[in-house]
Amino acid sequence: MIEAGDVPDGWEDRWRAFHHGIVVGRFWVGPPWEEAPSGAEAIVIDPGRAFGTGGHPTTRLSLELLQELEPARLLDIGCGSGVLSIAGAKLGFEVTAIDVDDVAIEATLANARVNGVEISAYRLDALVDELPETDVAVANIALDVVELVLPRVSAGSAVTSGYLDSQQPDVEGWWPRDNRDLDGWAADLLEHA
Repeated sequence: MIEAGDVPDGWEDRWRAFHHGIVVGRFWVGPPWEEAPSGAEAIVIDPGRAFGTGGHPTTRLSLELLQELEPARLLDIGCGSGVLSIAGAKLGFEVTAIDVDDVAIEATLANARVNGVEISAYRLDALVDELPETDVAVANIALDVVELVLPRVSAGSAVTSGYLDSQQPDVEGWWPRDNRDLDGWAADLLEHA
C-alpha cells in the first residue's frame, strides 16, 4: 500500500539548517548564507549535489594536517565539493582535483570560482587511470580505497582520512608521520619511503 500526503512548504531548503560553518586553523569553512568570523580566511562551500560541506571530522582533520605542509603540487583524490582543493590553493599549493563523479567536478570548479582560486579538476578513476605526478596527495575516502590508491600515487607524502579512529592505512612503502582523531574518526599524514 502506498500513501501520499502533502509536503510541507520549505522542504527543499530545510537541509540548510544543518549546514553551518566551522573554523579549522586559519580557515572558516561554511555555506554562502553564513559569514566568516573576523580573522578567519573563508572557504565558502555550496555542496550542491556533491559530497562534502567541510563539517565532517575527516575533512576537518585533513584540513588540519594540510595546513602543516609546505606548498607544492597537490593531488586531491576524491575531491567531492572541493573543500580540501580550495584550502590547498589558498595555502599556495598547485592543485589538481580528481573524482569519479562528474557532479563533484562541477561542484569543485564552481566552488573554486566562488573562492577566487584556480585549480585543475577533472573526472578520473584513481583505481584504474594513470594518476598525475604530485608531491602531496590528499585522499579523504574509505580506508579500502585509500589502501588501493596509495600504491598508485607517486608522492612524497599523503594526507589520508575517511575511516574510523580504530583503523589506519597499511600500505607497503608508506609510514605514518602524524595521526589525529576526532569524534571517532581519524586522519593520517603518511610519508613515502
